[in-house]
Amino acid sequence: MRLTLRQIKWLKVAIWLAATLPFLWLILSVDQGWFSADPAKDIQHFTGRMTLKLLLATLLVTPLARYGKQPLLIRCRRLLGLWCFAWGTLHLVSYSVLELGLSNIGLLGRELVTRPYLTLGIISWLLLLSLAVTSTLWAQRKMGANWQKLHNLVYVVAILAPIHYLWSVKTLSPLPIIYAVTAAILLALRYKKFRQWCR
Repeated sequence: MRLTLRQIKWLKVAIWLAATLPFLWLILSVDQGWFSADPAKDIQHFTGRMTLKLLLATLLVTPLARYGKQPLLIRCRRLLGLWCFAWGTLHLVSYSVLELGLSNIGLLGRELVTRPYLTLGIISWLLLLSLAVTSTLWAQRKMGANWQKLHNLVYVVAILAPIHYLWSVKTLSPLPIIYAVTAAILLALRYKKFRQWCR
């Protein structure tokens, strides 16, 4: 049975809730002091993990639509991508403001150069920014075939973002590995597309 437009609308409502409620939890956690002795790090990791979850959910839409024969699912991909960018921006802001401080924001450029894992993170964010800015139907029509080429950069983000996370935790931990393996599987499902590029 195929999903209807009405069901897709309800699915979008569920996506809004799934992306918004963690933000409300984050605010409540800060207010109630539920974080550890280093709340800045906790907030950075929480926002980073949310970004990765939404990135993986975005990448999951196409295989689900194709193999599950649910073409209308594609209508959820843009919303997931925009939420991924929103959480990625929160992640960047939490690092810039909570780690460096507003008075030391000029250090950000130096940090990006001296810490390679931060370089991967900012490249991922810039790519997400370019995808978010060009995610409208107007941009799609204006760019034509180049739009799809640009939006294929999400695959680069799917490689860089898990590496950024693995590198940033500095210890071998199962959670970053799970994200990296999941991203690899979602990319492997697109092997036909990648094989066509090599021809």
